[in-house]
Amino acid sequence: LAQLEDIQRRRIRERLMLEGVTISDPLSVMIDDGVTVGQDSVILPNTMLLGNTSVGSGCEIGPGSVVRDSAVGDDCRVTSSAMEEAVMESGVDIGPYSHLRPGAYLESGVHIGNYVEVKESRFAAGAVMGHFGYIGDATIGANVNVGAGTVTCNYDGKDKHRSVVEKDAFVGCDTMLVAPVTVGAGAATGAGAVVTKDVPPARLAMGVPAKILDR
Repeated sequence: LAQLEDIQRRRIRERLMLEGVTISDPLSVMIDDGVTVGQDSVILPNTMLLGNTSVGSGCEIGPGSVVRDSAVGDDCRVTSSAMEEAVMESGVDIGPYSHLRPGAYLESGVHIGNYVEVKESRFAAGAVMGHFGYIGDATIGANVNVGAGTVTCNYDGKDKHRSVVEKDAFVGCDTMLVAPVTVGAGAATGAGAVVTKDVPPARLAMGVPAKILDR
């Protein structure tokens, strides 16, 4: 069975390469038969494309990435990261060492950096989360900056709740968003803030628990 699988996987890789996909180290790459990959995409070593996965053109996947049952748009990069039942629109990059869990949706131009976990959340176009943290059951607006160490505290021990960060907001480093909570458009949180109440648009939340101040 292992020999038969090796033959079939080799055929899949050869077919994709003939269609214009670059696979630099074919023997280290595993691609399922149902996977589609666009022209001029590059699959780097030790990468797995599994299940019902589609990858657009001009992408770079790997090294060491695992993409399962997910959709990756054109001109995306998935560097040493994992995706499962997630969607990336065009021009998105994640990693290294990040994890898109089921329900993650990244619109065009989103950047997700190192050690970020996203679950059941949508990042609108141009939103950025460069370093460390967890975003679960959340809506992140366009052009929002999410600082390092931010966590959505979405589970109260019984139920899960949503966090909303509206467009152009700035979430400071180590902010805890205690859901359900909304950070309004153009608002900001200070470093280390524990946000337990909604932050009105264009206001500043600072402290533990956070107090609302003028910006």
